[in-house]
Amino acid sequence: MHARVAAATTAALLGGAVLILPSSHAKAGGRITTPLVVAHRGASSYAPENTLDAVDRAAELGFDWVENDVQRTRDGQLVVLHDASLARTTDARTVYPDRSPWNVKDFTAAEIARLDAGSWFGPRFAGAKVPTLREYMDRLSRNHQKLVLEIKNPELYPGIERQTLRLLNNEGWLDPVHLRDRLIVQSFSADSVRTVHRLRPGVTTAFLGTPPVTRLPAYARFADQINSDHRSLSPEYVSAVHALHGPHGPMKVFAWTVDDVLTARRLAGFGTDGVITNAPDLIRAALR
Repeated sequence: MHARVAAATTAALLGGAVLILPSSHAKAGGRITTPLVVAHRGASSYAPENTLDAVDRAAELGFDWVENDVQRTRDGQLVVLHDASLARTTDARTVYPDRSPWNVKDFTAAEIARLDAGSWFGPRFAGAKVPTLREYMDRLSRNHQKLVLEIKNPELYPGIERQTLRLLNNEGWLDPVHLRDRLIVQSFSADSVRTVHRLRPGVTTAFLGTPPVTRLPAYARFADQINSDHRSLSPEYVSAVHALHGPHGPMKVFAWTVDDVLTARRLAGFGTDGVITNAPDLIRAALR
């Protein structure tokens, strides 16, 4: 099997995704768009999602932008993990067999640090750890990468927005350079996105979902992007978003999760600003 096809197949199975930038511009509603390229959970087609290995692999593949998910431990530490539970992407079931359902919020940072977050993906990644957000930020800075940060399950972690912003500030990620073009904060929770905007109006924000067109002006007060399931998008919806201005300029649209060439090309024709995919090499080649 060709390496690219194999990588795409692996990505589809593992749930990794990358936002693809076509080299040609797409037009919607009279506006020229230039999509970002964002490696979802790091280069999760090639390394365990949300690990430092995945960040490094994204850098090796030439992806400047990476996405990650942040949650909070029982003792108040921020860690990088997608699921509310540790069970899928670590060996928590084996190490802590009596602590089902292995929710992140029920474990201390030290307990999570004991876990293997790589063997499930492949033996070469055995021993990979769940990184803290500080470790993750340090690696991004070393790699000169950019970040789309998803605040995951904010309803489980009261105050996580303020805590996350404090850490980002301490790591130097809320200075004018980073705010201009190196950081996006997103969430499925409109309240969480609104809170981030209220606390730090300079941060570029994104809402994950597809609000009704009639509600878009309300979202434009605190969100710069609408990131939607591709099945919910149409040219008219993309144009409706593009017609509005968020806190920092015209609003944008990212579509997820797109794993076939025809869908990716169709969305590019809509003028969608980004395509999130489990088959990054395949989709990137198709859009070029």
